[in-house]
Amino acid sequence: MEHLLKSNIQQKRQYLIEELIKSGIYKKNNKHLYEWTLSDLEKEYQSMETLSLQRGKSTTL
Repeated sequence: MEHLLKSNIQQKRQYLIEELIKSGIYKKNNKHLYEWTLSDLEKEYQSMETLSLQRGKSTTL
């Protein structure tokens, strides 16, 4: 069970890293994405999504 949890966490980290890279984020504050915690990756991804939605709304006005 513990192995499955670690595997799921690693998959989620990898997904978030790939999505952030697609959006042009490679590192921040001199730390590469692979050095970030899952929580940091989730926060940055959420910020990216929020910004993307705000831009989308502003262009439709």
